[in-house]
Amino acid sequence: MASSRVPRQLFLQGVAAVYLFAFASLYTQIPGLYGPEGILPARRTLRPQGKGRWQQLWETPTLLWEAPRLGLDTAQGLDLLTLLGTMLALGPLLLNSLRHPLIYLLLWAAYLSVCQVGQVFLYFQWDSLLLETGFLAILVAPLRQPSNHKNPQGGLAGAFPHEDLPFWLVRWLLFRLMFASGVVKLTSRCPAWWGLTALTYHYETQCLPTPAAWFAHHLPVWLHKLSVVATFLIEIAVPPLFFAPIRRLRLTAFYAQALLQVLIIITGNYNFFNLLTLVLTTTLLDDRHLSAEPGPRCHKKMPTSWPKALLTMLSLLLELTVYGLLAYGTVHYFGLEIDWQEHIIVSKTTFTFHQFSQWLKMITLPTVWLGAASLAWELLVALWRWIHVQGWLRKFFASIQLSILGTATVALFLISLVPYSYVEPGTHGRLWTGAHRLFSSVEHLQLANSFGLFRRMTGLGGRPEVVLEGSYDGHHWTEIEFMYKPGNVSRPPPFLIPHQPRLDWQMWFAALGPHTHSPWFTSLVLRLLQGKEPVIRLVQNHVEKYPFHDKPPTYLRAQRYKYWFSKPGDRSEWWNRQWVEEFFPPVSLGDPALETLLQQFGLQDKSPLRARSSSNALAQTLNWVRLQLSPLEPSILLWGLLGTVVTIRVVQTLLTPHRLQSSKLAKEEKRKQTPKKESRANSEQAAPALSSNSSDSSAPRRKK
Repeated sequence: MASSRVPRQLFLQGVAAVYLFAFASLYTQIPGLYGPEGILPARRTLRPQGKGRWQQLWETPTLLWEAPRLGLDTAQGLDLLTLLGTMLALGPLLLNSLRHPLIYLLLWAAYLSVCQVGQVFLYFQWDSLLLETGFLAILVAPLRQPSNHKNPQGGLAGAFPHEDLPFWLVRWLLFRLMFASGVVKLTSRCPAWWGLTALTYHYETQCLPTPAAWFAHHLPVWLHKLSVVATFLIEIAVPPLFFAPIRRLRLTAFYAQALLQVLIIITGNYNFFNLLTLVLTTTLLDDRHLSAEPGPRCHKKMPTSWPKALLTMLSLLLELTVYGLLAYGTVHYFGLEIDWQEHIIVSKTTFTFHQFSQWLKMITLPTVWLGAASLAWELLVALWRWIHVQGWLRKFFASIQLSILGTATVALFLISLVPYSYVEPGTHGRLWTGAHRLFSSVEHLQLANSFGLFRRMTGLGGRPEVVLEGSYDGHHWTEIEFMYKPGNVSRPPPFLIPHQPRLDWQMWFAALGPHTHSPWFTSLVLRLLQGKEPVIRLVQNHVEKYPFHDKPPTYLRAQRYKYWFSKPGDRSEWWNRQWVEEFFPPVSLGDPALETLLQQFGLQDKSPLRARSSSNALAQTLNWVRLQLSPLEPSILLWGLLGTVVTIRVVQTLLTPHRLQSSKLAKEEKRKQTPKKESRANSEQAAPALSSNSSDSSAPRRKK
């Protein structure tokens, strides 16, 4: 079995990079989202209720409970956590020795702490996915880095028997994410997914499209339908291959998943989500594929025994059978036909919802057993490696590590079965009750989550968009344009990855229903009427571009529009739009309608804001850092951090060959000196023997 040392290192580096993006992106938005003058002040979420310190921390696990001890309010505590998280995430990206469980534990605890007070702006599946992946990174990270020397039995001399067990959980997480994301598209009964027309709407109706989405939207309809078929194939049929015993099947699954994620990155701004999914796919790779371990072709050709040749032939036959079944199933269940006259591929769904539901009931439980069988195999391999550990002391410590990591892996697998069973409700009731108890006890830590992306396709009749307008007299209205979401029809869509403007995302959700379904929107209106600069910076980072930067508007209202991508012939504009209805009525400060809404949603914060002492050195430092970084665009800040990491890594790589060469020269010199020392020692040992032999032999001669 090929080792996975390099994929594990790639995984740990990838998780650190995603943490870096997540913390830095959120840091730029804290004052406007959670500050005392923000949309949803974070201080209201943490109010002591007379409980013990540890009970309070367990029920609401956040380090922000300790902010008052440092002389900070909750928003300043968020500043501190996100800054520390950003700095901690740089460590594993730059130094191998910092890819340590303690570092990843601190990163996970910091992000969990932030999510506890994030409210609606952190209620995204990728935040839950990062928490679950980050916890697995704690288990994957080695306590000490293994040596690079090979032992006589093969493999690394510093390798540990348990090291692949937690990495298997990453593969299981990837399976749950992809399989559930594919299944929910069909269980939702969405006509766009069942009619294979979802992508004819998706590119223009997704939250924040990229410029490439405009071009993708105007591809032929038959190609959009074929792309939906490919999506179902990659998300539903391919994931079971993650556990295939044949490595080429796993590599095929890797490239299929990577292709899907790259295409999504090109056409949509989904922040760090697709990058994190790509990080999860590293568990499908191995050292041999990444050229870190020489494969069989690197050795001299040796005559192959007939059992090995037979096994190779059977593996190839099984591989071809799998590809054949995938091809046949795709053609059969999606009615693929070639229209030679039109030169297109025709596709349609040939199965019913009832048939799919029956198939799902039949297949969900076997996938659980597939995961259990794959985990059992990993446990047996780990046990086999432990048996071959040399030295009783090393074997003793290896047994302790294997016991702890093995128990944790099995426990996390059982916990994950509960949210996974939501895919098919019938499976949920057939799970072992112990799994339900385990899940309930740690559910608030988000160690296992349910997933299901793009369940229904929205905006089938045009993309709904909320446009804010301000006025001084109530008659002449000026549009308030956001930095990222569609507004000005002549402005091209931006490319933001890996930054996530969380207000712009929530504006997309708000447009899908009445404003009462998004209580935070009323608070946004209030803050803009008050002219609060932190909130204005969420709308326009450069305040001078905000139309009411000199004086706040007297009145605010919101209109709902429908947006469509412009036609290929009209490139002077990227969007076309049409007014639909009023979304939020005109209000002003003190308006009874506004006050009623604030009271109804509990947004009137009557608790006095206790000002922290300005002499607090930590608070002053945080304010100074904020002042220095606030002029930077969030995307520039994130790409600047990434560029810094890449530059340092390049310098390290350039310096590494000189170190390796000097190390090799030192080893070569030592190797040359070793024979001389050995020969000198041998001669010294042989000299007395020769002298004794000569004396013994000469004695009789003297007597003679």
